[in-house]
Amino acid sequence: MLANFVLFQIGWFACVLGGARDWPWLGTSIAMMIVGWHVVRAARPRVELILILLAAGIGAVFDSVLVAVGWVEYASGTLLPGTAPHWIIASWMLFAATLNVILRWLRRSRLAAVALGAVGGPLAYWSGARLGAMVFVVPIAATTAIAFGWAVLTPCLMWLAQCFDGYERMPAEGMPSEPRRA
Repeated sequence: MLANFVLFQIGWFACVLGGARDWPWLGTSIAMMIVGWHVVRAARPRVELILILLAAGIGAVFDSVLVAVGWVEYASGTLLPGTAPHWIIASWMLFAATLNVILRWLRRSRLAAVALGAVGGPLAYWSGARLGAMVFVVPIAATTAIAFGWAVLTPCLMWLAQCFDGYERMPAEGMPSEPRRA
């Protein structure tokens, strides 16, 4: 669990600082190495990879909407005008890599997932802006959209993580999932 937390932090900073310093591929490359390491370590790598790709798609759409409406601008890494940069999509993938490990506890409380999303989402974006990776063109609208979006998306991502849990150990074939009682 400690490795999952530390690697997420390293990957997030690499993405944000890479985006801020016009080296977006450096951050994306580091994030992909971390995500690859995470997937390889999973008990069911394909299942975990599905979760990560779903989160990447959700993040790409969410952040592209923020760009398309003109509420945020990113310093670098945009491949198509009006869309989110690749490094922020890589950040979503990093976040997804925490869902079945250090954030597994959020499954027990949707309210906690909503609260974490509503507060943590905007804090992460504002931190990225302070580091120079992005600009809030319309700060109040962007922050409100990010808070609301993450408040909705975090419990949705937790549900997807439960459906696509590559870190949950599957019982051996032919073995009962729980010990039999006498």
